[in-house]
Amino acid sequence: MSHAILAPSAAHRWVNCPPSARLEEKFPDTSSEVAEEGTFAHKFAEINLSHFNKEIDDKEFSAEISKLKENKFYSFGLEEYVEEYTNVVMDKFLKAKEIDKGAALLLEQKVDISDYVPQGYGHADAIIIADGTMEICDLKYGAGVKVDAKNNPQLRLYALGAYSELNFLYEIEKVTVTIVQPRNGGLSGETLSTEELLQWGEKVKRIAELAFKGEGEFKAGEHCKFCKAANVCKHFADYQLEVVKDDFDDPDLLSDDEISQILGRADSIIKWLNNVKDFALKEAIEKNKHWKGFKIVEGRSVRKIIDEEKAASILKANGGSDNQIWKPQEILGLTALEKTFGKKKISEWLSEVIQKPPGNPVLVPESDKRDEWHNVKSDFDNLGAGGG
Repeated sequence: MSHAILAPSAAHRWVNCPPSARLEEKFPDTSSEVAEEGTFAHKFAEINLSHFNKEIDDKEFSAEISKLKENKFYSFGLEEYVEEYTNVVMDKFLKAKEIDKGAALLLEQKVDISDYVPQGYGHADAIIIADGTMEICDLKYGAGVKVDAKNNPQLRLYALGAYSELNFLYEIEKVTVTIVQPRNGGLSGETLSTEELLQWGEKVKRIAELAFKGEGEFKAGEHCKFCKAANVCKHFADYQLEVVKDDFDDPDLLSDDEISQILGRADSIIKWLNNVKDFALKEAIEKNKHWKGFKIVEGRSVRKIIDEEKAASILKANGGSDNQIWKPQEILGLTALEKTFGKKKISEWLSEVIQKPPGNPVLVPESDKRDEWHNVKSDFDNLGAGGG
C-alpha cells in the first residue's frame, strides 16, 4: 500500500514539526515484524467485520479465515485481541441500527483529505453513520505506545475526509473518533461537533501547506520518536540533551529538583542514545562508514552445544548421569502460553496455579495512573516508633 507524503498516520509528527515530512523523504522506508503483525491483525479484523456486515458469505469467510490461520502471525492470542476490536465495532453498529434503521457501516474506506492536506488520503478502519453522528473506529494493535483518541490528528483527518465525501448523503452534526487498543489502554474516544472539526481542519490546512513545501519551523519533542530522521536530526539531539546542558545551581552537586528533571527524561534519552548507536553500527556494517574514533570488532560470543544428543552420549560414556547432563523440562512463560492458547483460556484453565506477586518498585512520572507504592516495612517501623 502506497503512502501519502503527508500521511495521516504520520500527522502527529508533521503537525508538530512541519519540515519533518520532507526531511523523512531522505531516508528509506523500513518495515518490522511488529508493523507486519499489525497489518495482519487489521486484515483479520476486516474479514470478520466484512462477514458480519454481509459483504462476504459464509463460504468465502471460512476460506479467507483458513488462509489467514496459516499465516506466521496468526495465534489464538491475536484472534482474541482482534475480537475485542471487532466486538466494539459490531456492538456500536447494532446499537446505531436500533436508533436509526438506515445506519451504515463502511469498512477500510479510502478517504480523500486533499481539501486539507496536499495529495492527502488515508484508510479508515471502520465508519459508522447513524442519527446525525459519524463515528470513526480505529484498531491500534501495537502494545508499546499507548495511543489516545483525544486531539489525535490522524483520526481527525480521517473524520475530515469521511465528512467531505459523505455529508451530501448523510446529515452529520457531530463526529466521534474511537481508538481500540486491546494490548495497551483498551478504549478511548473524542466527540466533536462538525463545526469544531472543520475549524480544526482549517488550522491544520495551513500547517499542511508548509509541511508539503518543506517549510516551517523544526520543533522537537516526544512526537519525534518514530521519525525516520530522528537518529541524525540535530533538533531532536538538542531536545534530548537540553536537560543536561542547562546551567545547574550548584557547580558540583545536583539538587533534588535537577535530579527529578533528569529522571523525567532519562528513559527517552537512553532509548535515543541506543537508537543512535544502532544506527551508527548499521551504517558502519552496511555502508562501510568509518566513525572517527571508533571501529567494528567482534562482540562477545556465547558458547553453545550444537548437538545435544551427541554431547550427552559422550558425557554418559564418561560416567555422567542423566541428572548431571539434562536439566528438567521447563514450562513456557505465560506470555508465550497466552499467544498459543489465548489469554482467556489460560486465565480460565490456570487460575489456580497463577500467582502475581507484587512488582519491584520503579520510579515513574506523577502522571502515571498506578497507585503510589508504600514501603510496608517503613510503615511498621513508624508504627513501632510511634507506639513506644
